[in-house]
Amino acid sequence: MPKFKIRKDDTVVVTAGKHRGRTGKVLQVLPAKERVLVEKINVVRRNVKPQGGRPGGVTQKEASLHISNVALWDESAGRARKVGWMVDEEGNKVRFDKKTNEVIA
Repeated sequence: MPKFKIRKDDTVVVTAGKHRGRTGKVLQVLPAKERVLVEKINVVRRNVKPQGGRPGGVTQKEASLHISNVALWDESAGRARKVGWMVDEEGNKVRFDKKTNEVIA
């Protein structure tokens, strides 16, 4: 299974598709399918049947986007980040911004 540079709770920008340019927080990363769920992006409507105590009706939820269509967003600089891997002084593998060489937490 591949290791992705985007993680849960990261802020990302959509780089392709009908939601291009919108930013949101990553709710879930689906590594087996190489997809991510982004908050309030790619919202779809679904009809659900009532089950147990839950009522039926039309609900809205986020559909997944391919991970190649999102990029990590740098709020302070107002730009998308290119992310790489490096080993820090303690020997830990960390993400870093390729433009500024800043370590991403």
